[in-house]
Amino acid sequence: MVDPLTLVAFVPAALALNLTPGADMMFCLGQGLRSGARAAWAASAGIALGGMVHVLLAGAGLSALLTSWPVAFDVIRWLGVAYLSWLAFQALRRPIPSLQALPPRAVSAFRAGLIVNLTNPKVILFVLAFIPQFVQPEAGPVLFQFIVFGVVLSLGGLAVNGLLGMGAGSLGQRLAQGSRLLDILTASIFAALALRLALLERT
Repeated sequence: MVDPLTLVAFVPAALALNLTPGADMMFCLGQGLRSGARAAWAASAGIALGGMVHVLLAGAGLSALLTSWPVAFDVIRWLGVAYLSWLAFQALRRPIPSLQALPPRAVSAFRAGLIVNLTNPKVILFVLAFIPQFVQPEAGPVLFQFIVFGVVLSLGGLAVNGLLGMGAGSLGQRLAQGSRLLDILTASIFAALALRLALLERT
């Protein structure tokens, strides 16, 4: 069981974090601009699933081992940099005349969101720093509490990132009527996320 009062305290804290601009939010904005609301929601779902993977690893104690091994941390980080850079290149490589001409991208957007989240080692550090503050070993199994708190955090992120990406999709439809502005804007978002991850330091 999770202490009800603790859960009540966790929900607004998690929502405040969900509303804080970050890499996941920017990625969903980029997906919304590039491919519309459906892709934005799919990317948000992939990010939410990736977050749950981090939560399960943290609850099982594996993330602590991972973050204590600098080589593993850097490998994950540079895989994320490479993937985001590739997404930026792909955004520039194929000009888009209109969003209506795009095939459904839900599956690829979901996969991209999942990979981007899993290759961001900062998420591992965040989960280890945030969720244990609310875990009470005397209240029940620690892993179960991690899962409950992770579900709350992931559902909030799914809603916030999905809604923002959906709004970006409406903007993207208007931008798509122009030249390559949409491609350049989307590529810039992905490139900025890659640079941010490249400059990330272990703290």
